[in-house]
Parts: sequence; C-alpha cells; structure tokens
Amino acid sequence: MVKRTKWRPVQDSDWTLKEAAAACGDMDCGSAVSIGRRNNSLEESVWWIRSDCVQSGYALRECASSSSSSSIVELICSDLLVQPIISVSSTMNGVSEAQQQGFQVRRGSDFTISCSVQPQYPGGSFQLTFTSSNTTYNYTQPAVNHSADFLFPAADPAHQGNYSCVYEVIVFSHNFSSESRLLSLTVTGQQGAEVRPTGEH
Repeated sequence: MVKRTKWRPVQDSDWTLKEAAAACGDMDCGSAVSIGRRNNSLEESVWWIRSDCVQSGYALRECASSSSSSSIVELICSDLLVQPIISVSSTMNGVSEAQQQGFQVRRGSDFTISCSVQPQYPGGSFQLTFTSSNTTYNYTQPAVNHSADFLFPAADPAHQGNYSCVYEVIVFSHNFSSESRLLSLTVTGQQGAEVRPTGEH
C-alpha cells in the first residue's frame, strides 16, 4: 500500500536550526539556512512536529500529528535551486564532441559558452569560471531570460580547460547559488592568445 503525504504548514514550536537541519535532510533539500515564524489572522490546519522526536532521528512523518494554529514555521533549505546547464556552440560550426564528454573547438572559430537555468526565480546572475593547468578566470553577467552567453572570439589553445557556470540569486533575503557540471574544452591548432570573452562585467 502506498502512503500519501498531505502538505500542510507546520505549527510554530521551539524549533532551532538543529531541528531545521534534520527536517531539510529528511526532505532531501540540503541543509537549513534559516528558520522563521509568522502569524496568520485565522487558524488553519497544520502539522505539529515534536522537536524532541526530530532530534532523536525519526522521520518527519513519524513525529507529526494533526493540529490547528495561526502560528506557522517558515523553513529555508539550501538546495533551493536546480543545477544550471552549461553548453558550447560556435558560429562557424567549429564545435565537435570528443571522447569522455569533452568538446573540441577549431582554432580561429568564434565560440560561445552558454549558461542557463530553469525558470524558478526572476533575476540573478551567472559566473563563468575557466580553469586550466596554470590559470583561473571568472566572468560575471546578469541573467537575462534565465540565461547568459559568454562569447569568445578566435578560439585559441589558451582557451583549453574546464568551464563551469554558477547561478546566484537572492530569494527570501538570502543569497543562493548552484553550480553546473564541468565542461571540458580543447582547441585544435597552435599556441596563441589569452582567454578574454567579450562583454565581460
């Protein structure tokens, strides 16, 4: 038989960040960032979750009982954002996928590293991090329609390395961030110029 869980607010109680951390972990939402309380004008159906039960390591559903209250717990967990997507494209069709999820770009072709995220919250920004054996660069652009493009003119072996996108956004007065997978890029050709995308901020 499948158990169904009905979502309801949680009654205000003597919760601390310790109970909040256990709750975030139980819901697979990362770690606790903050816990707050708000009062409604009317009472509503809520769950009352005993803090001593949560501290003992029991699952939330085992510690919950039905109640009604006008005082509600507001919990913010860290895994609030989905993972951003990183991709590479070229105006000269100079990108090819290599073995082991790496990408190759032809020397001299323009290429673009794109960062995007599913629409959850408005605004935010993307930071593109480039790392090679001897250097690291960070470039930041605001998220426009939940994405940002970093254009690199004239691909060169100095562009070879790993790229990742970090999406940052302020939600509920807290700064949240989420990082993409690494994108490995190699450039076919001879040695040349330094990494400098256009439109960097």
